[in-house]
Amino acid sequence: MAREITELEKKLIRRLQGDIPLERRPFQKIAAELGLKEEEVLQTIRRWQQEGIVRRFGAALRHREAGIMGNAMIVWQVPEERLEEVGRKLASFPEVTHCYQRRTLPGWPYNLFTMIHGRDRQVCINMARRLAEAVGIETYELVFSTAELKKTSMRYFEETLTRAK
Repeated sequence: MAREITELEKKLIRRLQGDIPLERRPFQKIAAELGLKEEEVLQTIRRWQQEGIVRRFGAALRHREAGIMGNAMIVWQVPEERLEEVGRKLASFPEVTHCYQRRTLPGWPYNLFTMIHGRDRQVCINMARRLAEAVGIETYELVFSTAELKKTSMRYFEETLTRAK
């Protein structure tokens, strides 16, 4: 059942969707910034998970800065009757960061997309072979990234700027 998000919760959401401090107790620092106790922040996050407001809490790694230069989308041609099974299995691998089902198009028979990252292109090629063998799918292609143009997460409850008339 939907409920209203309080102003304090909106402030916490705004703060959590930004960079988390690289500290031993990052939520303690965030709590202090908002005039809360660390345990209040943690309890709120846990409650949001129980309520289904937050499904997961993740971090975005700036992979190029960490030396991960191989980034590939693997596009798979999966028989329709196996899409659910293969998609769930591929999504379960820790090397797969994204997994999506898509419609096929004329000249583009691929209906399942997974994103993988590795130290270099060869690591990604080897990883794709292992994944293909694990799910028994032979028809796939790797589409390698050539540049990172934008990397952002969704932003919620941002204060909007109004333009003067």
